[in-house]
Amino acid sequence: MKARAAVLGAMGAKPPFAQSKPLSIEEIDLEPPGKDEVLVRIAAAGLCHSDLSVINGDRPRPTPMVLGHEAAGVVEEPGQGVDDLKKGDHVALVFVPSCGHCVPCAEGRPALCEPAAAANVAGTLLSGAKRIAWRGNTVNHHLGVSAFAEYATVSRRSLVKIDPALPLAEAALFGCAVLTGVGAVVNTARVSPGASVGIVGMGGVGLAALLGAALAGAGRIAAIDVAPDKLALARQLGATESFDGSGATAAEDIRSATSGGFDYVFEMAGSAKALDLAYRVTRRGGMTVTAGLPHPDSRLSVSPAQMVIEERNLRGSYYGSSVPARDIPRYIALYRQGKLPIDRLMSERLTLDEVNLGFDRLASGKTVRQLVVF
Repeated sequence: MKARAAVLGAMGAKPPFAQSKPLSIEEIDLEPPGKDEVLVRIAAAGLCHSDLSVINGDRPRPTPMVLGHEAAGVVEEPGQGVDDLKKGDHVALVFVPSCGHCVPCAEGRPALCEPAAAANVAGTLLSGAKRIAWRGNTVNHHLGVSAFAEYATVSRRSLVKIDPALPLAEAALFGCAVLTGVGAVVNTARVSPGASVGIVGMGGVGLAALLGAALAGAGRIAAIDVAPDKLALARQLGATESFDGSGATAAEDIRSATSGGFDYVFEMAGSAKALDLAYRVTRRGGMTVTAGLPHPDSRLSVSPAQMVIEERNLRGSYYGSSVPARDIPRYIALYRQGKLPIDRLMSERLTLDEVNLGFDRLASGKTVRQLVVF
């Protein structure tokens, strides 16, 4: 079938993207679903820093590629072997399609699925297949999803069936921002009630982590960013205090104001500098969790002696250490109960033709979570 999609021809474009146009809106050819695959009509797709990192080359991926990995849609056609989804079902798309058989999956850690990681790097679906073509050439999938398109053929393992009463534009956020941010708090760190929490980076994932900290019953939640408008939004969403993280003495100032730092600090900005700040404002005996994804060549310098003497914990959190089939329905239920107001993270709504402009906004740090709505 034919579908309109945003195709990244090559990485390394320079902003403003509205002029350089790294993403060209093209008519692609989409193969029908194979065994254990599903054709999905995309309803909404979020713009995430992970997409931006592919555009600018910080996260190398094979091109050409249809970008987009945070989305929700409607099942159009289940493929052979898919008997638990039918046409018309609403689904959230998941960018780590767990195989269910490798060691991490067997341990209940599907976010670390080994075949999925290999497929995502290679630009294929979980099966190894590629279902997109453009001008007679094969096109790569982005994280098994490729949601900046009217339709997507994906692995059944990339889908979680959701409550059809939830608006699909809101449902899109649960596939990345919510799983990553809330999951880092409740799954990776297991924040305890009354604990103090600092969050570095108030983008969509950082704000989701803030909502997760409030949900977990944190007694003190500090937002740390360089943008005053994002700090103001964080305070509206439940931050008990906020700090400007841009100054040369920011770490010292924050530690002084908090009597030594926070029990848990989450780095969600995707830079080694932000992670260094997060580590430095974590108290003795505390835990620093990073879910940001800076350039692969970035490095962090820490003192091993300090880690021992102060019993520090430094942990990575990929996809919020989530089990999507378990966590997405739970988070949606909490949202509908008013306990997880992720709709407050939504900013501009775009058409597919405006996607390059949207990435200019994202690169400038002047937006939270934009959505391409079909």
